Amino acid sequence: MISKRFMPACVAFAAALTLAACGASNEEEPTNTPAAGGESTPAAEELEGNIAGAGASSQEAAMQAWIAGFGEANPGATISYDPVGSGGGREQFVAGGTAFGGTDAHLADEELTGAQERCGGPDNLIEIPAYISPIAVIYNLEGVDNLQLSPETVAKIFKQEIKTWDDAAIKADNPDAQLPSDRITVVNRADESGTTENFVEYLAAVAPDVWDFEISGDWPVKGGEAAQGTSGVVDAVKAGAGAIGYADASQAGELGTASIKVGEEFVGPTPEAAAKIVEASQETDDPGAHVFTYDLNRETTEAGTYPIVLVSYIMACTQYDDAAQGALVKGFINYIISPEGQEAAASNAGSAPISDAVRQKVQPAVDAIAAS
Repeated sequence: MISKRFMPACVAFAAALTLAACGASNEEEPTNTPAAGGESTPAAEELEGNIAGAGASSQEAAMQAWIAGFGEANPGATISYDPVGSGGGREQFVAGGTAFGGTDAHLADEELTGAQERCGGPDNLIEIPAYISPIAVIYNLEGVDNLQLSPETVAKIFKQEIKTWDDAAIKADNPDAQLPSDRITVVNRADESGTTENFVEYLAAVAPDVWDFEISGDWPVKGGEAAQGTSGVVDAVKAGAGAIGYADASQAGELGTASIKVGEEFVGPTPEAAAKIVEASQETDDPGAHVFTYDLNRETTEAGTYPIVLVSYIMACTQYDDAAQGALVKGFINYIISPEGQEAAASNAGSAPISDAVRQKVQPAVDAIAAS
């Protein structure tokens, strides 16, 4: 189940709705593109102004597509998004430094309270899924194109208990592969990350005897190679023969992606397989009239389901001191959850579009944003 440790940040969820990202920090260069309005916006007139968001780096590809698509309809508006990471995005949103935020896990505890206070009360906070995306176990191992890993083997590799590629446990999962004796280099996030939170939550759920660390967005194992942001992990794995890491599947590029054992079969990190987990999951009891978050069933054995996923959420408020800012936030999030916006994210980021049922469920939250 997804824990409630994350603050507002911006990540999207392929079977849900959309969250707009907050602020700006500098895990990577901010993306600045004109944007506004969108076909889902009730009013046809163009929107103008500037808003900034920050958050999950895994959402960067989708956010670029949303900003570009939104900007086509609203050339007088400018939206920026800093892929600083979920932790940084939540922090900036709670502090009021950004208009919207993106996160790879829903708000909890002090973060949830802080976001409610920032927005002026529990019912003024908006937290909705923008898409669901698979987290791929990425690897760089010459001659091995179809790596298969069971849950316990994944946990032991990332705990650094399995140290070489020809370990008996990896051989058992890959009886036909020619596995070298090369040492495994584990690459993890250096920054607090929603991707990390979701990944270790999966490990704790499926291999509790191995993964006995507290679940959080900070990587708990010392001795590996740490990299900043999703792109940093991907680059580090690309640069290191024998390296393995975890990252949003949309940014894996030409790296290998492992198939994970679910039930009696090995399942790859496709958007379709990732989206299926939502069908087996429950909504959380997080407070707020406009909060829609999910506890994911990581231990599912349903065929064709990929359980290492993140639900990316967009956070915003129903009220802003600047009416023009509120109108722009409303228009942008409307575009994100629209069929057009979801298709743009699917094409650019490999996410699974949210369903019509989920869109209808979260639409009232976006409608509640005061635009005047």
